[in-house]
Amino acid sequence: MPTAGSRKRDTVGDQARRFLDHLAVERGLSRNTLEAYRRDLSKYGDYLKAQGIVDGANASETTIARYVEWLSSRNLGEGRRYRASSVARALAAVRMFHRFLLREGEAKVDPAEGVVRPKVPRSLPRPLSVEQVQAILEAPGRADPPAIRDRAMLETLYGAGLRISELVGLDVDDVDLEEGSVRAMGKGSKERIVPLGSYARAAAEEYVTRARPELARPRSGAAMFLNQRGGRLTRQGVSKILQAAVRRAGVRKRVTPHMFRHSFATHLLEGGADVRVVQELLGHASLSSTQIYTLVTGDRLREEYFTAHPRARRHPGQKRQPVVRAAAATAQRRGDG
Repeated sequence: MPTAGSRKRDTVGDQARRFLDHLAVERGLSRNTLEAYRRDLSKYGDYLKAQGIVDGANASETTIARYVEWLSSRNLGEGRRYRASSVARALAAVRMFHRFLLREGEAKVDPAEGVVRPKVPRSLPRPLSVEQVQAILEAPGRADPPAIRDRAMLETLYGAGLRISELVGLDVDDVDLEEGSVRAMGKGSKERIVPLGSYARAAAEEYVTRARPELARPRSGAAMFLNQRGGRLTRQGVSKILQAAVRRAGVRKRVTPHMFRHSFATHLLEGGADVRVVQELLGHASLSSTQIYTLVTGDRLREEYFTAHPRARRHPGQKRQPVVRAAAATAQRRGDG
């Protein structure tokens, strides 16, 4: 029985819950990001318990290194292993957790500090062409309120380069039709104002004046984009609407909402926009996150050059330089994106 004044030691689960509360309150992270941290820490906590470690402060650098090795060797089913990016994300959550314990005085050292991060292959964004985007944006038409909504939603997604979470989180007051701008709430509750082009502005205005009143119900509140029942449109709802537009447009490739954001950035840079301006529009905290798009536009320029210039085409026996991989490697040395 505990003596007076003694204190039962917190378990990893207790510590993880306090850490998640800290992320929600102090860092203002989104629900989806918090859920990702919760899954990663739950897996880490189960691993520690299997090793007989009930207090996170008792984990060692060796323990965490072995956890990374264990995670890297696990199967997700059907012979698929965890990707290096998933393992790196899990390690990032573990590192933040142990830094939190150290900062709160619950641990004397940070055992995760020296653990080597798995090498993550850098993949370039796959933007749509301007013609593909145009076809998808025009696919919904304007026949009824849902079609007008779909067009306005897609125009806003591309016209402002929003993340899908930012799009579904928009309220009516976040869209300034008079000024032509959108107030987006990004990662870490960071707010930014993004201009809205004439096409997106006109589509949003038509939706607000003609279609939204038809879709609205007492439960709708201030939500900008509504579903058929009058509730706020969800991420899943946006994805379904996009897939329907892609099929109708005849675009024969897999298209995700985030590809619209990739396309937004790539098309701006191809049009001559400064990379730092694009950084601000995207809401990237680091310039290295935006610089990946300069590799895409640079590679396109080289492709056009080698295709069109009569003295640039390869002659027999000459090998082409692996431009994309070399450029991506250079970017990875500059920052983690």
